[in-house]
Amino acid sequence: MAETVEFPSNGNNASGYLVRPSSGTGPGVLVIQEWWGLDSGIKHWADRLGEAGFVALAPDLYHGELAAHDEMDKAAQLMQSLPPDRAARDMSGAIDFLASHDAVTGNGLGVVGFCMGGMLTWIIAANRGDRIKAAVAFYGYPQGATEPDWSGLQASVLGHMAENDDFFGPDGAHALEKKLQDMGKDVSITVHPGTSHAFMGPHNALGTLDESKQQELWPQAVEFLHAKLD
Repeated sequence: MAETVEFPSNGNNASGYLVRPSSGTGPGVLVIQEWWGLDSGIKHWADRLGEAGFVALAPDLYHGELAAHDEMDKAAQLMQSLPPDRAARDMSGAIDFLASHDAVTGNGLGVVGFCMGGMLTWIIAANRGDRIKAAVAFYGYPQGATEPDWSGLQASVLGHMAENDDFFGPDGAHALEKKLQDMGKDVSITVHPGTSHAFMGPHNALGTLDESKQQELWPQAVEFLHAKLD
């Protein structure tokens, strides 16, 4: 069952797309949007998580703004103008909403994100180590000044990056993996040969969808989340 919900966000309200499994209850997973906004692609993944037995919540970080899949300039502008402090508050509010939801069970919460959402997945996992116990980040990670204080990262993290990616290159991904593993963090990043940015995107907005890789990796992500959160 899918519905739009509102939740408190540091004195204001934010909204999101909530999906519950047919069983009615399950572990909670936050789903973080790409630069397009809370679009059909992100709702697709929230729906898939619901089918897999999770309570999934995709917060609307753009507060109603949306870029069509042929509007890359608009998507870039929306991402660049997103207030980082507001996005952090909205994601944290979504986590608190999930944690207190009567349909959510299990051991902590998970988070899954793609592109911009992949980068934010790492950040919210580090900032909310009190709640986030498992994270899966697709073709996105924080770099340079955007890196959080990694000491707060308590989650097990899987990163799936593209070999051909002008946004989040493989060298940076390998460097981040080594850095976090050297800190004792449970982090594994795979750079997938032959793939390009957004290779999981169901809408194929960039023409880079790799259906075989999507069919391989999504069941792995679901299995990982269940193993960590059930």
